[in-house]
Amino acid sequence: MANDAREGHTIEFSGLTKRFGHVAAVSDLSFTVPAGAVTGFLGPNGAGKTTTLRMLLGLVQPSSGTATINGKRYRDLPQAMATVGTALEAASFHPGRTARNHLRVLAAAGGIDRSRVDTVLGLVGLGDYGDRRVGGYSLGMRQRLGLAGALLGDPSVLVLDEPVNGLDPEGIRWIRTFLRDLAAEGRTVLVSSHLLSEVQQSVDRVVIISGGRLVYEGSLEGLETGGAVMADAPDRAALAAAVLAAGGTAEVTNAGVTITGIDAAAVGVAALSAGVPLSLLAPRHGGLEQSFLDIVGEGGSK
Repeated sequence: MANDAREGHTIEFSGLTKRFGHVAAVSDLSFTVPAGAVTGFLGPNGAGKTTTLRMLLGLVQPSSGTATINGKRYRDLPQAMATVGTALEAASFHPGRTARNHLRVLAAAGGIDRSRVDTVLGLVGLGDYGDRRVGGYSLGMRQRLGLAGALLGDPSVLVLDEPVNGLDPEGIRWIRTFLRDLAAEGRTVLVSSHLLSEVQQSVDRVVIISGGRLVYEGSLEGLETGGAVMADAPDRAALAAAVLAAGGTAEVTNAGVTITGIDAAAVGVAALSAGVPLSLLAPRHGGLEQSFLDIVGEGGSK
């Protein structure tokens, strides 16, 4: 990592949509990733996270909308590896090649001085394992090697897909501190995960998608206070319709109506305006993880 502060680059998604045939993997997705912060990109498996990141990196062509870094598409960046470092979950390594040689190949392809190879191996804790063949690496060591590759160009932007997958508890603690240090230097850090518990101690803000759509963008504190509202009424269908008209979402169950997207006060106002008497109105408190599950529900989209 560089010791001097650096100018980060804002990542901007605007109306991003991707369809595979009749299936919408990502739908009208818009959000911003600021510099100098760690942003968690969350959603259940199949929510569209990896497709979104691949569109950002020019690996998948959007059906419509844009994904830019400092106002430019990835393919238009003059020095891509010096601007954006990436580590996707599906990264592959030649099993017979050593970690050092793997990074040397990447450095040569990106026009990066070979001296960076030993530097990044040391940064990710693989300094003593650089001459070991990658085929003998554990999943956690492969994750570290992927991060080393992302750091080769000393980039201002890091895009990491499920970076803690396969790490032991010590490795998870290490990467949490490491990501915060990167952001403190002014870099832009976007980290995807399907589990809030994996990233909540390292992120400054979160973006949550479900079924390819944005369902939350903001702070962890806002997420905790923005969980579900439990409500009930003699006419549950009328209550659900009033909630939808007010901009919320409603799921009618045997126990009542589970509402997300608007708070309890807004539910009360909506019901009153629609002439729907309520028999129950209460915020559902269950901590961050419960709020996350309330927002994303059970489903997802490929």
